[in-house]
Amino acid sequence: MIAQLRKILSVQELKDKITFTLLMLVICRIGAFITAPGVNGEEAVKMFKYASGGGQNLFQLVDIFSGGAFAQMTVIALGVMPYITASIVMQIMMAIVPSMQRDMKENPEVGKRKMGKFIRLLTLGIALFQSGIFARYALQLNMSHPGIVIPEIANIHLFGYPVLFMSLVVVTMTTGTLFLMWVGEQITEKGIGNGISLIISLGILSSFPGVLGTLIRQLNLDSQETGQLTFSTLMLIVGVFVAIIAGTILIIQAQRKIPLQYARRPVGGSAADTQAAYIPLKVNYAGVIPVIFASSILMFPATIGQFLGAGNWLGRVANYVVPGTWTYTGLYVALIFFFTYFWTSTQFRPDQIASDMKKNGAFIPGVRQGLPTQEYLEATMNRITFAGALFLALIAVLPTLVSRFLHLDASISYFFGGTSLLILVGVILDTTKQIESHLLMNRYDGFMKTGRVRGRT
Repeated sequence: MIAQLRKILSVQELKDKITFTLLMLVICRIGAFITAPGVNGEEAVKMFKYASGGGQNLFQLVDIFSGGAFAQMTVIALGVMPYITASIVMQIMMAIVPSMQRDMKENPEVGKRKMGKFIRLLTLGIALFQSGIFARYALQLNMSHPGIVIPEIANIHLFGYPVLFMSLVVVTMTTGTLFLMWVGEQITEKGIGNGISLIISLGILSSFPGVLGTLIRQLNLDSQETGQLTFSTLMLIVGVFVAIIAGTILIIQAQRKIPLQYARRPVGGSAADTQAAYIPLKVNYAGVIPVIFASSILMFPATIGQFLGAGNWLGRVANYVVPGTWTYTGLYVALIFFFTYFWTSTQFRPDQIASDMKKNGAFIPGVRQGLPTQEYLEATMNRITFAGALFLALIAVLPTLVSRFLHLDASISYFFGGTSLLILVGVILDTTKQIESHLLMNRYDGFMKTGRVRGRT
């Protein structure tokens, strides 16, 4: 470990990227402790535990993703979920709108810039809407439990409406979301790893001390009486925890190797090199993106429904999609399957692979070049994608089912649950791969600078 750290620190470019990433993540965490203007953060946390309408479990899940900022009603309470929701909408639009597909194919750089612009504008609209609902919910809580909203600000009305409080909350929370979006883009561009995924992972990790405290309290170590949590249950939780980590690593790293042969042997290559050629098709091509997308889609309408209360149709729908219910679990699994296939279909290009193989004289044994190769790759990817989606869904819902039978605290089941661990492990693996690629590039550059290689023409 120490030797690897020395290697990383010896590469100045990589060192700068990691330092930049860490500094930006620290700034994000600072925002989680800045309460929105007009809100009493301490009272908000107290009321969060007793949220009515069956929304406690749902709100705890949202709070874990925001790193505790949601319960304290801070300036970044919305987190990056509006950005993720906007990204989902734009990805679906790109798949169904021919003009957007044409722009992306003809000029990818211009298409990406246009896509980024639309995502930012949509993020702004979603953040404005959600922050407005959030402010309205805070006022409702304050009516039944005064003290959450500061009276001096809440009492300033215009046409019978608390315009000052609403404006402050909407502006600050929307700005917080846009700032997190900007930080995520900066990390992706100038740092290491995917910025948005790292921000979500940081929020999940920040809840670990609280979960650990809950475990210790429920074990009741200070007394001889049996606590709410027994050691046998704790060992089962640890076993599930280890199984999810191992399963996530296996499903993300797993590949189906399609063997290749060449019509002519490459210049400078050997027969062994030709026989070892293959196309690596990832079993889980989409990584943890389906889990993030599925969670975000379920959170968006359900959270709004809980905010607006049970007296309307959104509130009634929200009661059916509370985490832990069979309806929520079924929708969660269905969305994981949908986004796994959707993301794979938009990113995996069998036609391009088949074209490149034909140009290089490569072919799959027993399959003709061109369209038959493309169809073979599509069929193979569909089969292994089903296996990957099934395994991904199993890992995601298994801890929820276990915690339901063991009657665990919601904060424990959510942290050690499949959703949180899948995201954490996936993001860590992705970031580690990027660090390794930088190290390999550095070695390659150093090798090319030697006089023996430079002297060749």
